[in-house]
Amino acid sequence: ANFKEFLAYIKANKDKVTYANAGLGAASHLCGLLFMTAIQTDFTTVPYKGTAPAMNDLLGGQVDFMCDQTTNTTGQIQGGKVKAYGVTSKKRVPSLPNIPTLDEQGLKGFEVVVWHGLYVPKGTPKPAVDRLNAALQDAIKDADFKANLARLGAEAVSADRARPEALRKLLQSEIAKWGPIIKKAGQYAD
Repeated sequence: ANFKEFLAYIKANKDKVTYANAGLGAASHLCGLLFMTAIQTDFTTVPYKGTAPAMNDLLGGQVDFMCDQTTNTTGQIQGGKVKAYGVTSKKRVPSLPNIPTLDEQGLKGFEVVVWHGLYVPKGTPKPAVDRLNAALQDAIKDADFKANLARLGAEAVSADRARPEALRKLLQSEIAKWGPIIKKAGQYAD
């Protein structure tokens, strides 16, 4: 089946289709909420306590599908254990170059990207923040670090996006994006 057939199946069977996620409030849960909104179809959300049990039930056929990070799924996809219908980033993932984005397949503007930030307590002296950021800047340029991320299906952020002011801006945009989706669903993290 291709992505269009998968969508048709979900819409025709919305009362019995099940969607696994790593837990309420997890990125995989939010991805499912955004997906429901994008395709204008509800389906049953099945929250687990982590990706591993969700993936086990997907592999065992107890749930129909899930959306999760490539760092958690690339091995199963490359090994032929699960079928990937698309990636949720704006561009294709280097570790899965033959898997198109959902945007390419007609879900225009659909994007869910997992990112990580480094945080310090409020009031941390600026010189300490600057030292931490300098170390981060060095790390994201390191060839071994980049290679390890690539093996996991991830990429290092660009140097200009790995700065405190860029993280603040990203947080504000993510709150604006996800807040209404979470409120509309009426579901919050445990």
